[in-house]
Amino acid sequence: MTTPAGTTATAAQVTHWRNAVVVAYGASGLAFASWVSRLPAIRDALDLSPGNIGVILLCMTLGSFASVSASGLIVLRLGSRRTIRTGSIMVGIGLLAAGFGTTVLASPVATAIGLAIIGLGTGSWNTASNVEGAAVERAVGRHIMPRLHGAFSLGTVAGAGLGAAAAASSLPVFWHLAAAGAVVSVSVATAASWFRADITPVAGERTYAPDNFEDPSTGPIPVIPAAGAAEVPLDNKRKIAQAWRDRRTLLLGVLVLGLALAEGAAGDWVALALADGHGQSDAAGAAGYGLFVTFMTIGRFAGTVMLDRFGRVPVMRWCAAMAVLGLGVFVFAPVPWLAYVGLAVWGLGASLGFPVGMSAAADDPAKAAARVSVVSTIGYAAFLCGPPLLGLLAEHVGILHSLLAVMVMLAVSFVLSPVARKAG
Repeated sequence: MTTPAGTTATAAQVTHWRNAVVVAYGASGLAFASWVSRLPAIRDALDLSPGNIGVILLCMTLGSFASVSASGLIVLRLGSRRTIRTGSIMVGIGLLAAGFGTTVLASPVATAIGLAIIGLGTGSWNTASNVEGAAVERAVGRHIMPRLHGAFSLGTVAGAGLGAAAAASSLPVFWHLAAAGAVVSVSVATAASWFRADITPVAGERTYAPDNFEDPSTGPIPVIPAAGAAEVPLDNKRKIAQAWRDRRTLLLGVLVLGLALAEGAAGDWVALALADGHGQSDAAGAAGYGLFVTFMTIGRFAGTVMLDRFGRVPVMRWCAAMAVLGLGVFVFAPVPWLAYVGLAVWGLGASLGFPVGMSAAADDPAKAAARVSVVSTIGYAAFLCGPPLLGLLAEHVGILHSLLAVMVMLAVSFVLSPVARKAG
């Protein structure tokens, strides 16, 4: 078996590589769910109003968006292995700081700083994980990116469960987040020893190769330059600028934007929409979001088989169509049970947009970091900016009907599905 670099790797080494990337995705989900699940405890400990909570969360959002915007340059400069390690350590520090600010200092400012550090570490970590995931996908020779993102979803489920247990046992936020941060940092830093994407020379490029890279099973791995490899450093800023001017990359970003907005809108608005629009209790609203996440996870693990059999373009069309159908059923359901059916279909439809978009952006290994960062930035814009804009729209038309705006972007994603076709 050969890595994309042209360096020989045994089947066992590629398996270790794949499993290590799964750990990185799962740990990211665990970190996210750990602090989200303790938001009620953070609110109570700091006596925060809804507006103050919004300001604190905005610090995390700004840190994350700044990090993902610069992630292309960071990955090109440091390599994906160092970026993931550094990002996970930053997230661990941020979790520790947020817990310390909440429990020990009782300071909203200190907590906000901790969340901002989490955001700064998360954005570049996620982009680098997608670069690493696309590389191992090429080495394996079949679609595995949806399952990698499914590992993130499983990590969020585990983190939410542990957070619920910590809250039920009245475990202080500091000790919970400190433990979560330690687990995340140590597990990812250890798993990163198996990553191989940084030793991927590509013809015509000089590829970053970390100093003294060692494979845990074989020791130092020689970097074998591809034929015609240049000996001049890459102009990283130029590569990023070219990625932002590349038509296919931008269209992939818009394709991902629609499906990412469908996923992000569900996270922020489904529980409230069930409560206010369909007359359900708060608990039933939370259960509705759990149903959405469950079916989205199922879609991601089943997506590998579907992509291998039918290819990207048909699968992306089906996903966009299912998301439109499920969202329409959810909005217009005459009885509550039908709204839950709509949520399940909506979750399946939204499941593959982000992972398939990352795979498509990384088709060219030489330009993967730059193009993945562009598509990630556009997708993150949907996650971070879309739900608040829906809130403004909901002030005029109600929460349920505001979700119809998402259907417009999903229709655009349906039309743009052909851009996900494998690049030559």
